[in-house]
Amino acid sequence: MKAHDGMYIDGAWRPAAGRDVIEVVNPADEQVIGQVPAGDATDVDTAVRAARAALAGWAATPPAERAARIAALRDVLVARRDEIAETVTAELGSPLKFSEAVHAGVPIAVAGTYATLAASYAFEEKVGNSTVFHEPIGVVGAITPWNYPLHQIVAKVAPALAAGCTIVLKPAEDTPLTAQLFAEAVHEAGVPAGVFNLVTGLGPVAGQALAEHPGVDLVSFTGSTAVGRRIAATAGAAVKKVALELGGKSANVILPGADLAKAVNVGVANVMSNSGQTCSAWTRMLVHSERYEEAVELAAAAAAKYGDRIGPVVNAAQRERVRGYIEKGVAEGARLVTGGPEAPCDRDRGYFVSPTVFADVTPGMTIAQEEIFGPVLSILRYEDEDDALEIANGTVYGLAGAVWAGDEAEAVAFARRMETGQVDINGARFNPAAPFGGYKQSGVGRELGVHGLAEYLQTKSLQF
Repeated sequence: MKAHDGMYIDGAWRPAAGRDVIEVVNPADEQVIGQVPAGDATDVDTAVRAARAALAGWAATPPAERAARIAALRDVLVARRDEIAETVTAELGSPLKFSEAVHAGVPIAVAGTYATLAASYAFEEKVGNSTVFHEPIGVVGAITPWNYPLHQIVAKVAPALAAGCTIVLKPAEDTPLTAQLFAEAVHEAGVPAGVFNLVTGLGPVAGQALAEHPGVDLVSFTGSTAVGRRIAATAGAAVKKVALELGGKSANVILPGADLAKAVNVGVANVMSNSGQTCSAWTRMLVHSERYEEAVELAAAAAAKYGDRIGPVVNAAQRERVRGYIEKGVAEGARLVTGGPEAPCDRDRGYFVSPTVFADVTPGMTIAQEEIFGPVLSILRYEDEDDALEIANGTVYGLAGAVWAGDEAEAVAFARRMETGQVDINGARFNPAAPFGGYKQSGVGRELGVHGLAEYLQTKSLQF
């Protein structure tokens, strides 16, 4: 797609207030592929005012009609699926097949769930002698990351639309072309002017302006825990609601009776997909001491297969960050099984990091505690289930995880004791209608499904 040189505000592409721009770089070859405006507080204010003006009309729109607009949006995304995949590949570096299946496919599925929910959700209910109304919270400031650029947009915008909210979106500066493509889809789907607005810009400028704007009723943010804290502090000072999906350091717990080969291979694939840039990735593999070395060998072999199939990380700074963690792992005494800080030998350009596996990782090591956001797996040893549980729960995060066991009931019993928001049992597939979100410092609130819709609603009760 061709980049727009304006902001999508009040149903049209409008010039930015200033002249600053953001260059979009293809991380696979480091070439500039386009530029977009770097919006400022003035652009944000214009967008918020448009959203505020459109709020009453959209909130009063019957749910069935809102559902029809979301369904139309889904249909546009389906029709433009190839373009979506190509755009994500160009600005994120994801391999095209992964972009087609995940970066394009998952948002389409999520949009479909909200088209259904908008039409079926009970926005009004009887509770004794009261009638309870579930009403839109108002204007939503949505700030999204680059790692799943369209999915994270749809996971916020679709439930907000279903609830009757209006939205101002500030996408990540690394992947603004996907956001512009989404704005085109919103327009084509017939969503009324002002209901959805897009401001591209830098986080500390446009993102901060959106988070602190008095005309925004809810800030929905996905990104790092450090930035989430600042947004929560800003919103809290204004008694403004926040929804935060933050970092993770998820555990992949392989219990003694599990199919070890399957658990390890699926676990490695989970970490290496999207070049490790997934907040819910199972970056800590926990294996019983009796099968530990076998698991290490299997993981090394599985990771080696990704050498020429993995995409780059998103930018140079992220590449250096990941390499720094790999070097720290070596320095702290972890055993480097495969990979390392050097670029793959066949890559002289692009922000590539070698698929890396560490063994002999102890729970206190930096690579076992901090979110790396790259293709790096740490394998930890445990002695019994209580030891495994202590290791699994022994971080400040609690976003996701996995448990493998020969008996499903055993896996469920262990998963119920994990301090995390979502756990896959024996490699279960993704469910776009299930709630996603974290415990502890992994966030506040939930996305997806009916629980994600509830984040954008407030309740009013009338007593009779």
